[in-house]
Amino acid sequence: MTLPLSRIKVLDVSQIMAGPFCCMLLGDMGADVIKVETPGIGDQTRKSMGFRLKGADSGGFLALNRNKRSVEIDLKNPAGLEAFYALVKEADVLVENNRPGVAARLKIDYATLREINPRLVYASISGFGQTGPWSRRPGLDLIAQAMTGVMSVMGHPGEAPVKSAIPLADLGAGLFAAYGILSAVIGRGITGEGQFVDASLFETAMSLSVWESAEYWGTGEVPTPIGSANRMSAPYQAVRASDRHFVIGAANPKLWSALCGVIGREDLLKDPRFTDNVLRIRNRGVLIEELEREFAHRTADEWVDALLAVGVPAGPIYNYAEALNSEQAVAREMVLKIQHPVEGETRALGFPVKLSATPQQVRHPAPLLGQHTDEILGEIGLSAEAIDAMRQAGAFGTPKVGVAAAG
Repeated sequence: MTLPLSRIKVLDVSQIMAGPFCCMLLGDMGADVIKVETPGIGDQTRKSMGFRLKGADSGGFLALNRNKRSVEIDLKNPAGLEAFYALVKEADVLVENNRPGVAARLKIDYATLREINPRLVYASISGFGQTGPWSRRPGLDLIAQAMTGVMSVMGHPGEAPVKSAIPLADLGAGLFAAYGILSAVIGRGITGEGQFVDASLFETAMSLSVWESAEYWGTGEVPTPIGSANRMSAPYQAVRASDRHFVIGAANPKLWSALCGVIGREDLLKDPRFTDNVLRIRNRGVLIEELEREFAHRTADEWVDALLAVGVPAGPIYNYAEALNSEQAVAREMVLKIQHPVEGETRALGFPVKLSATPQQVRHPAPLLGQHTDEILGEIGLSAEAIDAMRQAGAFGTPKVGVAAAG
């Protein structure tokens, strides 16, 4: 079976999260992703997480780097740069996430590489983008959430600022970069030339602030934290039952009426504080008090069943053990079992988008550091003698005297 991106060769010169996530998504769709790593060190995520499995690589690295092959290349070594340029000649896409200016110092920037391969689609993911007064600042998911307003609306009113535990700026930047890359690849089919794709954590987090920006521009008021509630409808949040919290989303008049019927409070339909969505949002606090007074009489599971029976969206609040083992996660194959050469059977999150004719597949587990160096260089036409000469010149790290080097 031929996957959609099977003819696309990607050089993953990124590390940690945004870039590797982007390249993994491309790999899942069939792209041949070659992870270019610093000899003896590799992607920082290989060792940066707080827990280890059986081998040297962390669970986080395994989670972000399936469907890739790894080469070790010292980009600061002339022979290493020669080997890298040979890979660039054959590549369709390159992804890097250095701070602006670093790629140019390494001689792997877009201006340099497009002279080698004019068809190359070159994607840079940085904290703040390639231009602007903040472009040279170090960028992290935390910083992006803080400086785009995201943290200002997280949590509950009057409490200390919190960030989204899910790294939305990092992961979102990877998603947007993949979107830009595929658009540029399609465009190349028309123009014959590649282009530069500039993605950032800052713009990612800001572009996801759809409701908050609309509220600010529409009302002139600065959005503030509202807990689990929604800015555009009410009730739409977590509520307390007799045993625990659950969530409801009565986001239109029909659902609001059905909710009032289930709890036996049809009087709320005529309450002047709640007669339309605008008033329910304005009086959200007292509205939730009224609802929770009724919800206190039954368990969360009982309320969820009763609400779903009349079509009102509702659901329990699961922890990750419950969510990953839920019947829906199983039915949608959202937990994959992957065989790793060191770890044995590992589990990973499944493919979030399903293709009917060319379903994704795990072709490679996350690679060992430098596992495919000789294999990949051989595929682009370098002889065993040429590869060995590069190795002796330090292209793939300091050669060990008297020991046969392995790719």
